[in-house]
Amino acid sequence: MPDRILHHPRCSKSRATLELLRQRGVAVEVIDYQAVPPSIAELADLCAKLGLRPAELVRAKDPLFAELGLSLDDARDDRGWLDILHRHPALIERPIVVIGDRAVLGRPPENVAALLDGRPLR
Repeated sequence: MPDRILHHPRCSKSRATLELLRQRGVAVEVIDYQAVPPSIAELADLCAKLGLRPAELVRAKDPLFAELGLSLDDARDDRGWLDILHRHPALIERPIVVIGDRAVLGRPPENVAALLDGRPLR
């Protein structure tokens, strides 16, 4: 897969991260993940690259989370959370930048600088 950013154009952190990539001259595929939701397999791959469980990728403070009656304490396995993220991409934490076989949440955007500089993530 090409280097990419899962981007939400109305999110200030996502826009700042995309601008950082452009300032650094990094060419990435910009994916509006709410318009084109990642597949369950793609989400699982992202979680593996991020070193996160699917529940850790959920925007639990998003109003949709409450509207759906979800709780991070739900007895739900990783596959269940991946399915929810696939069906409701607005709940995916953003932005996510993937460079090669490494990925990072661009919240804060400085995390992306560490990825680009090859520094350890987290």
